Amino acid sequence: MRFIAPDHPAVVRQNFDRLVTARLISNALYRYSPPFVAVIARGLDVTVVQVGTALMIAEFASLLSPVIGRRIDRANRVAAMMLGMSLLVLGAAVAAASPHIVMFTAAVFLLNASKVVFDTGFIVWVNDHVPYERRGEVVGVIETSWALGLLLGVSTMGLVTSLVSWRTGLGVGAAAMAASTVAVVRGLPRREAHAPSATGAGARIPREGWFVVAAMFCLLGASQCVGIMFGPWFEDEFGWTAGILVGVIVALGVVELGASIGSARVMDLWGKETSVRRGTALMVAAAVMMALAWSVPAPSVVALVLYMLGFEFAVVSILPLAANITPGASGAGLGMAVGAGTSGRAVLSFVSPWLYERSGPAAPAVLAAVLAASAFALVTVYRRASAVQQLR
Repeated sequence: MRFIAPDHPAVVRQNFDRLVTARLISNALYRYSPPFVAVIARGLDVTVVQVGTALMIAEFASLLSPVIGRRIDRANRVAAMMLGMSLLVLGAAVAAASPHIVMFTAAVFLLNASKVVFDTGFIVWVNDHVPYERRGEVVGVIETSWALGLLLGVSTMGLVTSLVSWRTGLGVGAAAMAASTVAVVRGLPRREAHAPSATGAGARIPREGWFVVAAMFCLLGASQCVGIMFGPWFEDEFGWTAGILVGVIVALGVVELGASIGSARVMDLWGKETSVRRGTALMVAAAVMMALAWSVPAPSVVALVLYMLGFEFAVVSILPLAANITPGASGAGLGMAVGAGTSGRAVLSFVSPWLYERSGPAAPAVLAAVLAASAFALVTVYRRASAVQQLR
């Protein structure tokens, strides 16, 4: 893998490409529904709020994250990744074939739970091989898959959606995930699936670590607050079609990719906490801009792009922080933080459409600013509490 230093362990360099590709596709499947919530609602003959509620229920799959993380600390990392990828294919295929909202909800719930299994197994596998002080670079490159999942994955699925249907779009994603699963199974050596660490079982998150967990809730909730709102907002306010939304998604993907690459280069230099705070500060400023200029296309799109730029930088920076809050048990700390973060997405999957239908785009934008500011404050408190703890 030419995007990480050549002195990383051989097993990381040899398998990084196919694993990042698999994560790109899983991110595309995960991120597909929110921008096309109105299209899916029409296809299922339900309201936007009903689809938003379905996505909220699906996001509660994250409540399994702490259990999954602890199991992966004691389990075969490769087996966990294989299971997660296989179930991602199943979830996406069932969602594409769903005749009604109930089956769609169950399928997306399965998809989200499967992604937690795959992501946690992948990050813990990386932590097995890469020391904490060097994880910023590796995690930053991994997280380019979040942006590329939008830029390449969701935009491709979106083009298929605009030309055929949302069901076909999801089907394309399921087929790509199946092909990627086969590639990973063939390439990843089973002997590198580490046995459980003695310190992993029963590990507890220290008191100051809960500030990171709470910050993840606010950060991912803030992202979903805007992510699930901008599709209906641009359709209703500016009359934009699914094809035009694909153009916006491509722009967001380019910006997020730049943020991921930038964070990979500076995160270890600046420090994880400082990087998170700078990203959330940009989110607050952009959300305020959205709330003030929601009826004008150009500033609305600029504000959205800046908001997602700040979010991507912040979330890439907080992941290695979360994986380190429970020393010796990366899966436990990461699982709890991911669970909190996706629970934040779940809550806002319902709250944001509800606010939008009653008050328009400004209300969700204001709430997004409050959540981003809260994440900034929580990471600041964590930084100070950790410094005090280290002095004891």
